[in-house]
Amino acid sequence: MSAAAPAAAALRVCVAGASGRMGQMLVEALRDSGDCVLSGALDVAGSRAIGQDAAGFAGQPSGVTITADLAQGLADSQFLIDFTRPEGTLAHLRECAQRGVAVVIGTTGFSDAQKAEIAEIAKQIPVMLAPNMSVGVNVTLKLLEMAAKALSTGYDIEIVEAHHRHKVDAPSGTALKMGEVIADALGRDLKDCAVYAREGVTGERDPSSIGFATVRGGDIVGDHTVLFAGTGERIEITHKSSSRVTYAQGSLRAVRFLAGKPAGLYDMFDVLGLKP
Repeated sequence: MSAAAPAAAALRVCVAGASGRMGQMLVEALRDSGDCVLSGALDVAGSRAIGQDAAGFAGQPSGVTITADLAQGLADSQFLIDFTRPEGTLAHLRECAQRGVAVVIGTTGFSDAQKAEIAEIAKQIPVMLAPNMSVGVNVTLKLLEMAAKALSTGYDIEIVEAHHRHKVDAPSGTALKMGEVIADALGRDLKDCAVYAREGVTGERDPSSIGFATVRGGDIVGDHTVLFAGTGERIEITHKSSSRVTYAQGSLRAVRFLAGKPAGLYDMFDVLGLKP
């Protein structure tokens, strides 16, 4: 069943993982948007949501039925927003490349090989890839870049993140992005200086390392703190999410940014104009 024809200027957006927590938040954000419209809804085969109205959970039917058929879900869409799993996202991305559908990716946990495939596909279609769509988080990343350059010597850097009990990857994609931004600002490679676990007699801390600590529990949406620990002082830069609404709104902002853009791989710094 297809949605009613949207206004001519509306941006037609398909949502992957439409029955999940983030998917439902995106469906609601699209419903409340004045310039975007839900045009397709995808979920995995076997999901109990298949065949249901994508906005049925909110009691306001959208006319868009959730399907596992990529061709059906993308048929009327200009954009796909994907917050699923790496393997599913890549399958969706390949189909979007064939159809000329631009993609906003909020999925995390990609391997280096998978990131390379995304970059290759982005030569065919516009792709916006970011581990966190929150405007606030991305402004925080910019602040971390500035802080790392100013605190490049004499400060130990530790990143602590906390998420809900259902999150399957660790550290979070946002924490890793924070580490990458800091390492780049310091002229280092995160692969060479990251420390992800400490146990037993570890010896003194390597001053060039960037440490990570992970907390999982309850319904924590997402907390991230970067600690710059010096002699006689500590600087902490923290971002806390209380709702996934910020991720949904950031995703729609990315959709608007991609409208009319040429093929290429973009990030939220591009969307927010934070690049030099």
